[in-house]
Amino acid sequence: MSLIPNATLAKLRAGKTAIGFGVNHSRSVATPMMAKTAGYDWLFIDMEHGAFSVNEAAQLCIASLPTGLTPIARVCTGALDEGTRLLDNGAQGLVIPHVDTPAQAKQVADAFRFPPMGSRSWGGGIAVYGFGAVNAAQAQAELNNDVLICGMIETEEAVANIDAIAATPGIDCLLIGTSDLTADMGISGQAGHPKVQAAYKAVIDACNKHGKHPGMGGIYDVEWSTFYTKMGARFTLGGSDGALMMQAATARAQFFASLSA
Repeated sequence: MSLIPNATLAKLRAGKTAIGFGVNHSRSVATPMMAKTAGYDWLFIDMEHGAFSVNEAAQLCIASLPTGLTPIARVCTGALDEGTRLLDNGAQGLVIPHVDTPAQAKQVADAFRFPPMGSRSWGGGIAVYGFGAVNAAQAQAELNNDVLICGMIETEEAVANIDAIAATPGIDCLLIGTSDLTADMGISGQAGHPKVQAAYKAVIDACNKHGKHPGMGGIYDVEWSTFYTKMGARFTLGGSDGALMMQAATARAQFFASLSA
């Protein structure tokens, strides 16, 4: 059985932007198909803030694979064991929050790569091979090359350590969590603040220096999403199910209410 390719990682390696659809509330296996049809590249299954079990997240991952939408899950900082189970059961990438130091970056990279690159355990029966029988050594080498591992930059400490974090082998992307970063800076919600602009520049420069892919999360307005995209952010979180539903539903309700006013 051939490996189902990681389309998002391929797109990033080609220098293109990949847009993620965040899932906090939806549990339907129809979600990946709808996100793909809407034009998104990857599904961001949020186990840090969404109330997903590993089983629920795995169902969304497996449902994504036939669509070409890349399933990527965010697990909590200390829940690396959930990450390895998801990689066995359909996830093609993981996002780990609050990677503040080079030591933390190395721990993350090691956890999700097979030897000799890391310490991930081989259990067989991998979803991205259709659960078919594979040559273990060949599959491990292929997966080491094809899994997308992303650390989140969410504190001033992380920004200060960004060059060493970006230099860590086995880390593919660095995604700025703008909401938490601004909170840590004492300027919560000020996405265009000069300190945030400087942080984005530092992260993007470090990624470009070390061959990593810079990402943007928590910014959805036209002005600043345009600004940071033009600066070089390419692994982009484009919104989440709850926020997008509320935005569209509110506009529709206001429209019909205006008809009868």
